[in-house]
Amino acid sequence: MPAFDYDLFVIGGGSGGVRSGRLAASLGKKVAIAEEFRYGGTCVIRGCVPKKLYVYASQYSEHFEDAAGFGWTVGESRFDWKKLVAAKEQEITRLEGLYQKGLNNAGAEILHTRAELVGPNTVRLADSGKTVTAERIVIAVGGHPTPHDALPGHEHCISSNEAFDLAELPKSILIAGGGYIAVEFANVFHGLGVETTLIYRGKEILSRFDQDLRRGLHVAMEEKGIRILCEDIIQSVTLDADGKRVAHTMKHGDIAADQVMLALGRVPNTRGLGLDAAGVKTDERGAIVVDAFSRTSAPGIYALGDVTDRVQLTPVAIHEAMCFIETEYKNNPTSPDHDLIATAVFSQPEIGTVGLTEEDAARRFDELEVYRAEFRPMKATLSGRKEKMIMKLIVNAADRKVLGAHILGHDAGEMAQLLGISLKAGCTKDDFDRTMAVHPTAAEELVTMYAPSYRIRKGERV
Repeated sequence: MPAFDYDLFVIGGGSGGVRSGRLAASLGKKVAIAEEFRYGGTCVIRGCVPKKLYVYASQYSEHFEDAAGFGWTVGESRFDWKKLVAAKEQEITRLEGLYQKGLNNAGAEILHTRAELVGPNTVRLADSGKTVTAERIVIAVGGHPTPHDALPGHEHCISSNEAFDLAELPKSILIAGGGYIAVEFANVFHGLGVETTLIYRGKEILSRFDQDLRRGLHVAMEEKGIRILCEDIIQSVTLDADGKRVAHTMKHGDIAADQVMLALGRVPNTRGLGLDAAGVKTDERGAIVVDAFSRTSAPGIYALGDVTDRVQLTPVAIHEAMCFIETEYKNNPTSPDHDLIATAVFSQPEIGTVGLTEEDAARRFDELEVYRAEFRPMKATLSGRKEKMIMKLIVNAADRKVLGAHILGHDAGEMAQLLGISLKAGCTKDDFDRTMAVHPTAAEELVTMYAPSYRIRKGERV
């Protein structure tokens, strides 16, 4: 029986890595975890948490406007970008400390260094060159924004990483991309007073979401003043004499802006990890290939979270970590469940969604009932805001099971979390109909849409 330095060595101090390391250590296992940047990973340091804080900050401009309709007189308002950045930094530093405190209390050894595989069960620590061995190794190093190296002038652009810590708030910005990161940042910068343009190669933003929500958000964003250019791309970026970025586009000519942000997807952080030396296989995108139990092609090596490119969401990485612990240390083989994951886009208005879109469901089921409501939320009646809410339920006509729930509007993300429980439990439309409404709320529409808005048979609306 070989003797190892550690029972478990974790590479990566993000959500999946920290959870797996902390839980294993709490079970009495000898654990070390290595992180080369900051503990907390993408989510805490330069992702979900700072993003949501900036979303809150960007909403106040509308709150001040809406207040007048409710009798409030709000004086002159000013926004200080540097104060927001400093406050964000204070909060993520606090959270980083909590991550490390949890590991320390569980008895894990915390390492501040890059770690690379040099062979089976063997890791090299970059800061010292020391080599250590472990019975099991978890790779949870996440991903990073696609640098888009093929774009001439990409070096003049920023990604979501840099957007949180710009020295100055730009007066104008051009954002390339149509996914949730691009859409969220477009709303954030616009809400902070930045002239914002979004450019996307597709016919409509948010390609993986329900068509009604995609179009509804597009309209709402344009009504706010965000310029959206679909079916177009940036071909190159140059600097003008004043230091402004000039994006040369395929269809809309030259667009000058203080900043150009590339939000064109994310790629796994697998380069330079020594995966070949350890016999760990990757796919064409560089993601680590794993089986149903997060095991890689190399015995004793596992991978969790974004580095596997399964579902790039923080709660998913945490769930995969917990399944790893159950399987490897509790004699309870547990495969991660990636079905019916509720998610939100923190655009303005928000999107909350769980289950199949209308388009996906129409391809998989013979007949659907679609329940759809579009209305002005109560708050907008006095504020005068034109924004509309959209709610949709996609139901299989054969057994009345709710296949998908989709919401555009305030607090849509909060509603999606609760709807996720209902859909996971296999609730039917009859269950929704039997549920008493909470009045007056926007969410009551979910249980008061009694007649289908339309049906879809064999993929065709009838």
